[in-house]
Amino acid sequence: MKTIIFLFFITISSIGFSQNDYLLGENYYREGAYEKAAQVFKKLYTQSPFNTTYLSRLISCYQETEQFLEAENLLKSKLKQHPEQAFLNVYLGYNYERQHLKEKAKATYDLAIKSIDKNVSFAAIIGRIFKDYNLLDYAILSYEKAMLLNENANFRFQIAQIYGEKGDFKKMFESYIDLVDKNDQYFDIVQRYTSKYITDDSENEANIIFRKTLLRTSANNPKNVWNVLLSWLFTQQKEYKKALIQEKALYQRNPTDLSAIFNLGKIAFENTNYDSAKESFDFITEKSTFREEKIDAFLYITKIAIATNNPATEKLFQSLFKQFGKNSLTIKLQVEYADFLTFKENKPTEAQEVLENALSFSHSKFDKARIKLKLADILVFTGKYNKALIYFSQIQTQLKNHEIAQQARFKVAQTSYFKGDFTWAKAQLKVLKSATTQLIANDALELFLKITDNEPVDSIPSGLKQLAKAELLAYQNKNDEALTTLHNLFTNKEVFANGLIPGEVIYDDVLFFQAKLLVKQKKYEQAIESLAKIVAADNQGFLTDDVYFMMAEIYHYNLNNLEKASEYYQKIIFDYSSSIYLVEARKKYRKIRGDTI
Repeated sequence: MKTIIFLFFITISSIGFSQNDYLLGENYYREGAYEKAAQVFKKLYTQSPFNTTYLSRLISCYQETEQFLEAENLLKSKLKQHPEQAFLNVYLGYNYERQHLKEKAKATYDLAIKSIDKNVSFAAIIGRIFKDYNLLDYAILSYEKAMLLNENANFRFQIAQIYGEKGDFKKMFESYIDLVDKNDQYFDIVQRYTSKYITDDSENEANIIFRKTLLRTSANNPKNVWNVLLSWLFTQQKEYKKALIQEKALYQRNPTDLSAIFNLGKIAFENTNYDSAKESFDFITEKSTFREEKIDAFLYITKIAIATNNPATEKLFQSLFKQFGKNSLTIKLQVEYADFLTFKENKPTEAQEVLENALSFSHSKFDKARIKLKLADILVFTGKYNKALIYFSQIQTQLKNHEIAQQARFKVAQTSYFKGDFTWAKAQLKVLKSATTQLIANDALELFLKITDNEPVDSIPSGLKQLAKAELLAYQNKNDEALTTLHNLFTNKEVFANGLIPGEVIYDDVLFFQAKLLVKQKKYEQAIESLAKIVAADNQGFLTDDVYFMMAEIYHYNLNNLEKASEYYQKIIFDYSSSIYLVEARKKYRKIRGDTI
């Protein structure tokens, strides 16, 4: 027994030493110390002569130090001892290629591929080594030969990946689609790898080829999976109406599940494509037989009505309450109605009554939290900040780590910012920068940066308190007062000795917010003036692409000046290629120019 334990200990120790030696060799290799690495890998390979990782590294070290003969002798010796290991011919062929011996390299590669006739199982390692050496055509040849010889062999995924590396998108997508056609269990992995090449630009080469390949396949071999992939592609391209056509086709074949159409509607809504979103939710309200599903769809229809300033919004809410009642099933609808009454109709007292009534029949802690969150928003709207902060804190305590709790924490930070308590606001925002919800994390980061970039230093006024006050006034729908507060920054010398002028850190933020408020008031020419001042002060600032896109949109949709709109869309296209507005700017520029999209 002692002998067994001793041998076991020795075995475990040797594995540990080998692992340490391997890491040492890898470290030398990455640092370019090939001679030292060769010594380590030679030792490891001697101990484990069937380990191809050690062999590959040793051969590579010899080649990097131009010891080609050493590598050749090693490989030939190995082949003589084990002729069945024909994959070694790939290493040998590449050794010739490194010496520019093209004919010998080709002849040796051919030996490796020919060996697949005798042993198909070697195709996997032969193909992989060819791929590692970037000999992609040989890798494809190896895999295809194996599949020809053995109908159970499946290297379609590897082949598709190689075509992607070659930039042959047509063959890559054909291979991926063929893979899904043969076995739809590959759908998720194919979608994941395809997404590496697909962008939100419908004119992107890969997008065009993928769309054409799918349409051609769908015409020749109709399957639901092709509609799913087309819907996914159109959604990536933000062509939601086209995606909806595919989803409707799928629903007609299986009229039981509307979840895909609901998700599409949500995505369209979040991207402010309200027409497509409403069409999606209208379809659900027409087709669904489930009360809860209808209510969820109508909730988004009310959100769309509010976002588009539909004058019939009040009637819509009342008709829905008449149809579905005010009860636990319609709590989200009641919360949305309270938001509408407060922030659109300026009726916070009525909104509070709606929410307090909803609290009386809410059963779950999540519904109670949603109601309290909106009640706290109304309290901020009416200037009762301390009571609002108590509500927000209660939600955080009751629903730790839940998305609603994260929203409440952000509201605490936002309210603290409005009040000028920047230290406490930053403390909350630091926690939220790693929030699980991306939207909350992004909002938190944006507000955190605004505070840290502009907060007062050594009690010297920076204008941030005045900007925060203006934002609070705008939150309370007091836009005239908000604009006056911003205007005073430029004229009142209590904050800045010469008034707010270019060069002050907060200058761009103030003007950008001013422009947003002016757009709300439909004072479009004045908004353009504010935006133009930002560009004049610094046309390379962090807000510049936001400014150009906003100017383009105002000229395009509000001032009907297509020439000017085109000019600013162009600036984004040619000067800000990494901008989040690039694809949208390109589409709108092409449409103005008259291109077929």
